[in-house]
Amino acid sequence: MRVPELAPANGVSGLRHWKSDLVAGLIVSLVSVPLSLGIAVASGAPPITGLISSIIAGLVFPFLGGSFVTISGPAAGLAPVVYASILDLGHGHMDSGYKLVLAVICIAGLLQVALSYLKAARLGSIFPASAVEGMLASIGLLIIAKQIPNFIGHPFRSHEFFGVVFEAPSELLRLDPKVFFISLVCLGILACSAMLKKTRLRVIPPQLIAVGVGIALAKLLNLDSVNLIHLPQNIFSGITLPDFSGLFHDPSIWWTALGCAVTLTLVDGCESLATVMAIDKLDPYRRKSNQDKTLFAMGMCNILSSLAGGLTIIPGGIKSTTCIVSGGKTLWANFYNAVFLLLYAFLARDLINYIPLGALAAVLIHIGFKLCAPHRWIKVAKIGPEQLIIYGSTVLVTLSTDLLWGLVFGTILKFVLTAFYSMRNSFDLYHGHRPVTFNWACKEVLRLFQDPVSTQITFNGVYIVRFDGPLVCFNLTHVVNELNRVPHNCHKVQLQFSPAVGVIDHTSTCMLLSFKEELEHRGQEVALVGLEKMMTTSSQVNNCMRHSVHLVKHGL
Repeated sequence: MRVPELAPANGVSGLRHWKSDLVAGLIVSLVSVPLSLGIAVASGAPPITGLISSIIAGLVFPFLGGSFVTISGPAAGLAPVVYASILDLGHGHMDSGYKLVLAVICIAGLLQVALSYLKAARLGSIFPASAVEGMLASIGLLIIAKQIPNFIGHPFRSHEFFGVVFEAPSELLRLDPKVFFISLVCLGILACSAMLKKTRLRVIPPQLIAVGVGIALAKLLNLDSVNLIHLPQNIFSGITLPDFSGLFHDPSIWWTALGCAVTLTLVDGCESLATVMAIDKLDPYRRKSNQDKTLFAMGMCNILSSLAGGLTIIPGGIKSTTCIVSGGKTLWANFYNAVFLLLYAFLARDLINYIPLGALAAVLIHIGFKLCAPHRWIKVAKIGPEQLIIYGSTVLVTLSTDLLWGLVFGTILKFVLTAFYSMRNSFDLYHGHRPVTFNWACKEVLRLFQDPVSTQITFNGVYIVRFDGPLVCFNLTHVVNELNRVPHNCHKVQLQFSPAVGVIDHTSTCMLLSFKEELEHRGQEVALVGLEKMMTTSSQVNNCMRHSVHLVKHGL
């Protein structure tokens, strides 16, 4: 079945769906309040900056974005990066560090805009799926660790992950009973949110229920104001300007600032594009986002957000899913979300100031747990042992260093494992008669980056694509470009895999299966010829890594 021609479009024509988008925007705004405030607190920034970021994103993204139902705003996944950057650039002083980070966020936005003009969004596929998943799991663990102090109502001395973990047992003995009780109740509500969906409360976002209960308990228990959110009298008085002069006049922090900018650019870009692709699959109209346009929109949003004292911005998974479930049809839902947030900031300030920090900590811990839950580890392990190695190593290195080095390490490890399998297959293909030399090894490594498509022809209405080289994340951009050329008027598509392919990694397998599903949805038959000869690596999962039968015969 083809995508409906009357699928809602963005822009002026999308205004005809204003009723659906207005309702979705209202519901999303109720989720945005606790998330935006909590992410700001987790980032070490004033709470008001979370609302500022969401408002700017909602007012800008709908006019620039290349997606359809994604809701953009501050990112929980970037909170650990922003917090660490504030500490590093400010040498422990949060206020001065935050002003410097705003300048770095602006630079990161400029880099994203430049990358979008270079059509670099497609290069995001270079990072292996397991390494990206490991990065997200690390973010989940970092979020949980950083929120423990707010959850128990007592500050920690350490700011590093392992330091917080080692310090936790002693600090738990000093917890504030009122704060801890409220936090536990709110976390319990979120944990039971699946049960709430079966009741009449299913239309109310669980985050809002948890925060609402937290406000009621805070009033009942007369919680100290130090454990509550504090917004300024006027939203404009909460605007902090970036300190560009401090950044450029202090050479001692230039390398640190550059590292922060690169980390924010890569993590923001990877998470943004991953979220957009995931939301596209949930879109009932099966509309496909323009990744480079989305990257450009995120860059512009980050520039404008930083100039107004706001945080980094990406499309949010929770808010975007809420938008779809609530009936949102276009990006105007994001715009209405921003309008409602603006009204809350001016008219509901006193109520927002009753929100306990512990309730927001519970919301973020619940998000963090979803990112690193045991079932994610089990899922990766089922795909294959090599994926679990990459996933676990990325998590360990990230927690020991930072997100950038974790992602880089996971990618390098994936390269080493993939190169081994590819070389082993090539050696076996010629029964060991080809001499193993340095030049041969270099050529085999280069094959991992070269276009594996050797033939594209149309025969009797069948479009045939033949692969004669390894399909891995490092050359996936070539494969995607070739597959995007498949004409819409052919009734059947045949993908042929020769013995020279040798290796099809997990990332490429996921892409091929997604491509097959997309073509079948628009009425085209897809046949994968030769894939059955590619044996799996001790896994029966459909999207696992596949390699030549020769390797299996050798017991590898």
